[in-house]
Amino acid sequence: MTRTILIGAPIDAGQRRPGCLMGPAAYRVAGLAQAIADQGHLVEDWGDLVCPKVSAAPCPNPAVHALDEVLGWTQILTDRVDDALSAGAMPIILGGDHSLALGSVAGAAAHARRAGRPLFLLWLDAHSDFHTPLTTTSGNLHGTPVAYIAGRDGFEAFPPFPAPIPADRICLYGIRSVDPAEHAALLDHDIAINDMRVLDEHGVVAPLRAFLTRVRDAGGLLHVSLDVDFLDPAIAPAVGTTVPGGTTFREAHLVMELLHESGLVTSLDLVELNPFLDDRGMTARLMVDLVGSLMGKKVFDRPTRSK
Repeated sequence: MTRTILIGAPIDAGQRRPGCLMGPAAYRVAGLAQAIADQGHLVEDWGDLVCPKVSAAPCPNPAVHALDEVLGWTQILTDRVDDALSAGAMPIILGGDHSLALGSVAGAAAHARRAGRPLFLLWLDAHSDFHTPLTTTSGNLHGTPVAYIAGRDGFEAFPPFPAPIPADRICLYGIRSVDPAEHAALLDHDIAINDMRVLDEHGVVAPLRAFLTRVRDAGGLLHVSLDVDFLDPAIAPAVGTTVPGGTTFREAHLVMELLHESGLVTSLDLVELNPFLDDRGMTARLMVDLVGSLMGKKVFDRPTRSK
């Protein structure tokens, strides 16, 4: 039995399409807490965080927007995720756009450093999010968390990342949209890109099991960051960054079941859900169902739909 803590992060400042701030409410309405409790786990809901007011120095890149707000969310999420992990619980951060991972992973890293254990990152996303505030052309800071986590330069406005995660502890999985500048930087940092070509050639199981074996052998903690656009938009339309060719219903559930069987996941992000773009809540329900699989729900537990 796992003690889980839900932490709402209604942030949509990391991109320009409004709606992600409704994500935490949508997860609750879709029954996230009950889905976790049904698997025999304890659930606490710490409610939605409120972004503190902070001031950042002007960014040299004029394209960057909402830096103050993203910095505020980074600070409070770092503290709250660290608090939840220090209490012996598994924090589940309900987003909100993916800029929240600037704080959630920093909180996990701070806890891991004090615990004397390595932190690993599984990034389930269509995008690599490896820009920095200095290299982004869109100015959208939801495209920067992995660069911050890996210790790239350009984040002077942010607190120093507690312990940058080495390349061999980062798994980018399901990637299918990387611009040339990000790709060059990823190669320079030697971060493996398990894109959809890799998954098509080798299947979804082998690359994930290889990564989980490294986590287990190192005695590591594992933060999983699940973006809605990891899924194919045909089954998960409620995201402002759709990219065709994502994982199917069956593939996504298999990933979650493998994560459950590993027993390694210590913290989780659910990001980029925009309920305004959803079709009668289908994406929110699917994401909740995936969390159910992560927490132990099996294929044979699923009821037959009405014929």
